Amino acid sequence: MKLIIISPCLLSPFYVYRGSGEKEYRTAAVIRKLVGGLGGEWQLLTYPCPEYLLMGWPRAPASREVFEKLGMYRKAGEVARFIGRIIGEEKPERMVFVGVKGSPTCGVFHTSSGDPEGYPYNVTESFRRMNKKERFRISKKLSRSFKPVEKPGILFEIIREMFPEAVYVEFDKDDIDGSIRRLEEAVERP
Repeated sequence: MKLIIISPCLLSPFYVYRGSGEKEYRTAAVIRKLVGGLGGEWQLLTYPCPEYLLMGWPRAPASREVFEKLGMYRKAGEVARFIGRIIGEEKPERMVFVGVKGSPTCGVFHTSSGDPEGYPYNVTESFRRMNKKERFRISKKLSRSFKPVEKPGILFEIIREMFPEAVYVEFDKDDIDGSIRRLEEAVERP
């Protein structure tokens, strides 16, 4: 058996912190089409969203440092142990992990960085009561203070230490075509 371990928001756009948008719908559609055509030798493992487990939904966007301050290492560790247990029991001959570029938890090579002291923590409660349009507006405003950095998200930092031999693909929702090509190449490699 071969195993694709994939961030849940890539298959179901409704996990996204602020709600789904057009690029999330398109991402989910192309990934489901690719996975559907792989055949029986490949299995798919989605794991519980660490951000959802920690903050619920919807949740205001936050940087890696904000999630660290809120206790994400503990939640990400729980998710990593779940993934590790499945891999230990199933013993796949090949593993492809797929994360999300820029995610504070599921970024494979790139995450978002921001000052945890300057973050407006009070917005997290009001964000839950906002409608989708308002969440998108506030998310865009908050995200301006984050900077992309070359560093894995919290979960993938843990996972990459646990499974250095695995293949890692970072899905960029702003480059869906390029990302799907990279994923196709990863599953086609011997």
